[in-house]
Amino acid sequence: MSKVDVVTFGCRLNAVESEAVRRAAEAASDVPTIVFNTCAVTEEAVRQARQAIRRAGREQPDARLIVTGCAAQIDPEKFSSMPEVTAVIGNADKAKPDVWRNLAQEGVATVNDIFALDETAHHFVAGAVDSIEGHTRAFVEVQNGCDHRCTFCIIPFGRGNSRSAPAGDVVAQIRKLCANGYREAVLTGVDITSWGHDLPGAPSFGWLVKQILKAVPELDRLRVSSIDCIEADEHLFEVIGNEPRFMPHLHLSLQSGDDLILKRMKRRHARADAVAFCQQVRALRPDMVFGADFIAGFPTETDEMFAATLAMVEDCGLTHLHVFPYSPRPGTPAARMPQVAGPLIKARAKALREKGEAALRAHLKAQVGRTISVLTERGGTGRAQDFTPVATPDRPAGEMFEARVAGHDGARLFLADK
Repeated sequence: MSKVDVVTFGCRLNAVESEAVRRAAEAASDVPTIVFNTCAVTEEAVRQARQAIRRAGREQPDARLIVTGCAAQIDPEKFSSMPEVTAVIGNADKAKPDVWRNLAQEGVATVNDIFALDETAHHFVAGAVDSIEGHTRAFVEVQNGCDHRCTFCIIPFGRGNSRSAPAGDVVAQIRKLCANGYREAVLTGVDITSWGHDLPGAPSFGWLVKQILKAVPELDRLRVSSIDCIEADEHLFEVIGNEPRFMPHLHLSLQSGDDLILKRMKRRHARADAVAFCQQVRALRPDMVFGADFIAGFPTETDEMFAATLAMVEDCGLTHLHVFPYSPRPGTPAARMPQVAGPLIKARAKALREKGEAALRAHLKAQVGRTISVLTERGGTGRAQDFTPVATPDRPAGEMFEARVAGHDGARLFLADK
């Protein structure tokens, strides 16, 4: 074990923040430390974190075990009561050097009220690091928190209200990352399409994307993480249609394909909005590939409602699916709604995943014979421009090249020999 190991659960945002956490912890103390940066999006994510903490306590009894992240912010007592845990640090403080120094000297850490945090450019936003260990793509945090209250979601209680990074800070961070050799940047956050609402003049997220591409011509590729289609603005559509450095892949937070379920989720879009968005984007960029998040078995979901969600895969032309079996989060309105039986939730999640796997196989088959641009990552894999996984054995991480697709295995593309 290195001086500080960080075990990351959950989203890309946590992956970005974990690197800042590791650096702050290493600068504060020489004591062997394991930090668990937790996720609260499902009860299973919380269970896995607690299981990992117990295992680390058995296997590395001399290390300090520190817990942070969304699950620790929402329910600090659940973790502080574990005998293996040395301290719990709140989400707002987890990368602050002063907090880690105080923990090393006084052995004290606190979990503050996340909703009291209102600064627009705190230590995470715009990225606190100029490299991310283990990654060849740079993830840049431009926004944190969420002002919406979807009935199934506990994350606002772990992240607080929406807060945006000033555009100048974002541009400066991406320039620094490019200077350090990164070819691709991924904009990330909790609700990134809400970026700018709290800044002077209330600029839009699409405007930010346009400014990045204009101000950082040395950036080869720009991606965005999960977006809400209903918040896409004209600036974003303009970029999609006119800027080849904006990658042809969008991941949509859809959650369901049934209008009544979407209302009960308190989502901001209707089914027709999502279908129309995909059609509009494809008219501007025919090679665009879509991914989507779905929740299977949301309370009150009938077979007919679930069938509408299954149909979204074809109606929107989706390729990459993230499927979450619904699990009630205590304190959320959905947890008080009539629940779908557990076996039925699992069956629906399985059916939705199988539908997604079939869509992916069809997409992979359609790529055979084409010439694609690939950026390699670690571990012998890479990503095409449309985010399709590509096998890249014997190539170094960070290399960008073009090659012809020779085949696939149902999950990745294989390239023709050099």
